Amino acid sequence: MQKSVVVAVDRLFHHKLYNRYVKRTSKFMAHDENNLCNIGDRVKLDPSRPLSKRKNWVVAEILKKARIYVPPAAADSAAPKTKGTKTSTSSTS
Repeated sequence: MQKSVVVAVDRLFHHKLYNRYVKRTSKFMAHDENNLCNIGDRVKLDPSRPLSKRKNWVVAEILKKARIYVPPAAADSAAPKTKGTKTSTSSTS
């Protein structure tokens, strides 16, 4: 899905019967014109006209960018190894 993001909105409400707070999550499809959003970003949504069957929101701004973790093993595997390799010689008697 290009130019689309799925935004999860959490909410807490008090359950009268169980006398507990219950967490519910709603997922909304939103339009991201420049594909700037990444996983974990906090965004502000504005309502818009229906853009598709499920998209009725537009990303107004990115409030906080998420830190993207790059494991050190992935960075090492991208660089070529410079250690010398041993060549085995086999001799037959």
